[in-house]
Amino acid sequence: MKKISCAFTGHRPVRFKFGYDEKDEGCIKLKSVITDWIEVFIKNGITNFYSGFALGVDTWAAEIVLEMKKEYEGVKLTAVIPCETQAHNWSIDQQERYYNLQGLCDDVIILNTKYTRTCMHERNRYLVNHAGYLIAVYDGADKGGTAYTVKYAKEKERKITIIHPESLEIISFENMETLKNRAQIRLMNS
Repeated sequence: MKKISCAFTGHRPVRFKFGYDEKDEGCIKLKSVITDWIEVFIKNGITNFYSGFALGVDTWAAEIVLEMKKEYEGVKLTAVIPCETQAHNWSIDQQERYYNLQGLCDDVIILNTKYTRTCMHERNRYLVNHAGYLIAVYDGADKGGTAYTVKYAKEKERKITIIHPESLEIISFENMETLKNRAQIRLMNS
C-alpha cells in the first residue's frame, strides 16, 4: 500500500504572505501547483492520499484530492487526525469546512481523544509511515511541524516533492540548502 500512497505536509496559513486569504493570487497559484502534482501522482498510479487535516496545506490538498476523485477512478483520501479536539479553537467556518471534508473521506483515523504534547508529531509520523511519497509545501525552515515531517520522511527514505511556498519551485530535500542560500543572497541584494 505504501508504494501507491502519498501524504501531505505544509505550513499553516500564518506562514504565507497571503495568510488566510485564499482569493489572493499567491494562494491560488500555490493551490494550482499542488493540484498539478497530485494529478501527476495519480496519473503515475499513486491513488491513496493521507492528510493531517490541519489548516492550510493539509486542508487544500484534501479538497484537491476530493475533486480528483470525481475525475479519476480508485482515488482514496484518508484523514489522519492527531486528536479529537484538533479544531476546537478554530473559527466556526473553519470547523464546518473541517468536519464536512472528513465526511467525504474514505477513512478517518483519530489518533488520540485529547490533545497531548506529542499528538501532532504522532500524526506526522503516521502520515510518513503509511506513504511512500510526501508532497511538502515547505520554506526550508529548520523548526516546526513541516520541517520535522520532511526530515522524518528523509530518514525513512520516502520520495519527497517539495514545493517552495513563495517561489513555487519544485525541489528535492537535498536541494533545500541551495534554495536557502539563494534566498539569503536575494535578501542581501534587495
